[in-house]
Amino acid sequence: MKRRLSVTLFVSLLAVVSPFVLASCGDEATPPPKVPTRPMTGPGAAPPVQAPYGMNDAPSSTRPYDQPAQATHPAMNARAAAFYQGGLQSFAIGDLASARAQFAQATQADPRAHQAFYSLGVVQERLRDEGAGASYRQAFTLVPAYEPAIIAYAMLLARKNQLGEAERLLNEKRGQMPKSAAVAATLAEVKSLQKDTGSAQRIAQEALKINPDYRPAMVVIARDHYRNRRLDLALYALQAILDGFEPVNENPPRDKDNAEALLLRGLIFREQGQRAAALEEFRKAVTRRPDLVEARVQLATYLLEAGNAQEALPLLEGAVRFDAEHVAAHLNLGDAYRLLERYGDAKREFDWVLARNPNLPQVHYDLGLLYLFAPSVPGMTPKQQVAEAIKSLTKFQELRNKGQRDDSEELLNRAKLKEGELNAAAAAAQPAAPPPAAAADGGVADAATDR
Repeated sequence: MKRRLSVTLFVSLLAVVSPFVLASCGDEATPPPKVPTRPMTGPGAAPPVQAPYGMNDAPSSTRPYDQPAQATHPAMNARAAAFYQGGLQSFAIGDLASARAQFAQATQADPRAHQAFYSLGVVQERLRDEGAGASYRQAFTLVPAYEPAIIAYAMLLARKNQLGEAERLLNEKRGQMPKSAAVAATLAEVKSLQKDTGSAQRIAQEALKINPDYRPAMVVIARDHYRNRRLDLALYALQAILDGFEPVNENPPRDKDNAEALLLRGLIFREQGQRAAALEEFRKAVTRRPDLVEARVQLATYLLEAGNAQEALPLLEGAVRFDAEHVAAHLNLGDAYRLLERYGDAKREFDWVLARNPNLPQVHYDLGLLYLFAPSVPGMTPKQQVAEAIKSLTKFQELRNKGQRDDSEELLNRAKLKEGELNAAAAAAQPAAPPPAAAADGGVADAATDR
């Protein structure tokens, strides 16, 4: 009874809404795409397919102390399960192209394998493959109450800024699945993204009434507080999830290894200037969910600031494997390569960022550093490098926030000084012009001619 009372207290306290509500924090507060599921299996089914992390197929109304639910739909056949296992293994190491191919083969081997369609959609979404939505829809067409696919499709719509369509789908499914904590929690997330914080908090509480142990709803509550700058309430919610309250034996943490909660608390600590605490939260999040790209990028950023490019490098290389279009990951990866004197690799990453967003100030600053300080950039002469350094740093100054202070003017002066030195050295290296030839008679003949 004490534990149930603590859950009620958790829900009621988190419902408090500050009258001072500020703007949303943007993409950092948006939940990432999920990962492939662990399908449930029944008697006589193919061997179970285990995912290294992520969701499973258990209904969101199931509580930890409930008996395991029996599968109400056929398990995928053995051939499809073998392909699926290969897809999970490829996903775990960030080989998304291979994972996509193997999940697709699983759907061909068993066209009714709804888990395979869902997992195919997860990988397609990360690869920016337009087929992701169709794969999610096929999964919940085969099994209309299949929560992972419903959630994923709704959040895909939300990421495309189709919030009204996501809300319509979730309301429809909520009517069909009134006991689904997952659908309710996802609707709360969408309402939060619509800046309707009151509805978001209320619906998330309704999800917890369906299942007081449904952790994603708790994270939604914390994330909504964060978006709306109620940082104390966000930290309170995260403490309930990650740490619990004294006495801990009566109020234990709800999900101490929840990677999204760890990432969110790291973001808040970073904002509050608690560098060591933020770094630890990001490190834990990456350990729990290696596919969580934002946590990798945040952790690597701190490491780069400390000059530890060696440790940052594998984090960033993993980040671009799990999300090949993540601009910040590519930008930081270029910086790591630059610090490790891999100048050709650094330029490749910066050029990639430049092609995606030529108006990003930081990429011009980083290119300026590369051209100015690299002893040699492949394919460029020293004079070309310094000219590009000046060009990049000048462009950075045009695009930067005019209120910020930085060292770009000092760097620009160094580049111009270096350009002057190169020009002077080039001039000194030119052979001197020979003096005019003198006449053999000392000019007497010319003088006589003139007379």
